[in-house]
Amino acid sequence: MRLKERLERIEAMLAVLVERQQGREWYTTRQFGQAVGKSEFTIREYCRLGRLKAEKRQSGRGAYPQWVLSHAELLRFQREGLLAVQRP
Repeated sequence: MRLKERLERIEAMLAVLVERQQGREWYTTRQFGQAVGKSEFTIREYCRLGRLKAEKRQSGRGAYPQWVLSHAELLRFQREGLLAVQRP
């Protein structure tokens, strides 16, 4: 019984981890940077330059909106990397 109880506990913890991983729809530049191992500044610059697909949203933290990135963009970045530099 002891082994079975341990396995059930491990499965429950894995379910919680998977739920946490998939639960977020939007990431701030800080959260996105932590997920991919880059600094918040670098992610903001990638957003500004169009190297990542991001949106500006009001955050309630002043007059300036902040960049937010979707979970789909996180998956795309992990799979394909940065978007090409856009030339005018």
